[in-house]
Amino acid sequence: MNKKFITTTMLALLAAMPMLAQKTFDVTVENNYAKGKTSVPVVISLKDCGTDVKSALVTSDGKEIACQLDDIDQDGQFDELCFLTDIDKNTAKKFNVTLYNDGKPREYKPEVYVEMLLSNKKVKESNKQDLYISELTVDNGTNPYWQLHHHGAAFENDMVAYRIYFDHRQTVDIYGKYQKRLELKETQFYPDKEQKAAMYGDDVLWVGSTLGLGTLRGWDGQKPTMLENVDKRSQKIIARGPIRTIVEVKDKGWTPQTAAGNAEPIDMTALYTLYAGRRECHVDVKFNKPASGYKFATGFINVKNSTEYSDKNGLRGCWGKDWPVSAKDSVGHKRETVGLGICIPEKYIVSEEPANKDNYAYVLATDTDELHYQITFCSDNETFGFHKDKDWYAFLKEWKDDISHPVKVTK
Repeated sequence: MNKKFITTTMLALLAAMPMLAQKTFDVTVENNYAKGKTSVPVVISLKDCGTDVKSALVTSDGKEIACQLDDIDQDGQFDELCFLTDIDKNTAKKFNVTLYNDGKPREYKPEVYVEMLLSNKKVKESNKQDLYISELTVDNGTNPYWQLHHHGAAFENDMVAYRIYFDHRQTVDIYGKYQKRLELKETQFYPDKEQKAAMYGDDVLWVGSTLGLGTLRGWDGQKPTMLENVDKRSQKIIARGPIRTIVEVKDKGWTPQTAAGNAEPIDMTALYTLYAGRRECHVDVKFNKPASGYKFATGFINVKNSTEYSDKNGLRGCWGKDWPVSAKDSVGHKRETVGLGICIPEKYIVSEEPANKDNYAYVLATDTDELHYQITFCSDNETFGFHKDKDWYAFLKEWKDDISHPVKVTK
């Protein structure tokens, strides 16, 4: 028997061998709330799971559930496992998790999508750009806004889509849908005439220099300030799915403007996370040091002719109608009606500012090196959503109620 035959046979046998489990454990998810929950994100840290995790399997009652492994800190190792579940009121569900130290992550049908692209001047169509990238970092004084297609990272699930401007504004903008489906890969935020006729979504909000939807900025004592005076600015796709996308926005060496002048530089990293089956986007901000000496601003644009709702404890929304683009670009567009919402933990709120012509704003502060809040929206175009302000505000109240009663996860 020759050596070549022996080697080939051994490789075939090795390939046929099942992956060896590194660790198996149960996870219990408890909903002690008087209402059922849908598409609940369950996130499990893998920091204490020993050697490098390469793949994972999640089951419930013997049925496989789509899961996702993510390298949040980008050190080359997966450090979080997540999956989604529906759960009835006052109920506990058990899941079995098996981790493997070989192989690759299991593949599931994508329920989310994210993209970053450079603008290809050789391609005239706005929905056929082809220079895909995963991250970009620029030095102080460099503005890649016009070099990036749709001006920054864009991400979606079947209900909503967001994008984040890559410039000193870092505005969060939105794309409304008619039908539940993934479509950014096809429209690239700019649907053509045929796609519009086929009821694809579109940009539904003009944001300009406002807070857009939940953009985090500085506060100079009187008004929000842009994220200027930054040594390096970056955007990066951290997670691509199948059940959540994560986009990282980093401002290194940011020197905020304050009432007393410029503050000491600080590094700020924001993660924007969107899960399948959820309208809201999680905004999780981390600083390189305690940020107790700083003030920040967030909120959302004052949409023209909008009504407002606030519970005066961190939940705020509006419902209004306006052109989704500037006046010079309005050809081919219609006025869009949208509902916007934000939910901020009370511990961060310094003040809820009165509405002005631009924004419904909050002033925020933190005693730690973190800030966390959530944003959400709907478009009146949706066949599956909300069409009156009272219905939107009722949803916002239920949303905060849901956030205020999280599930308990034990393993």
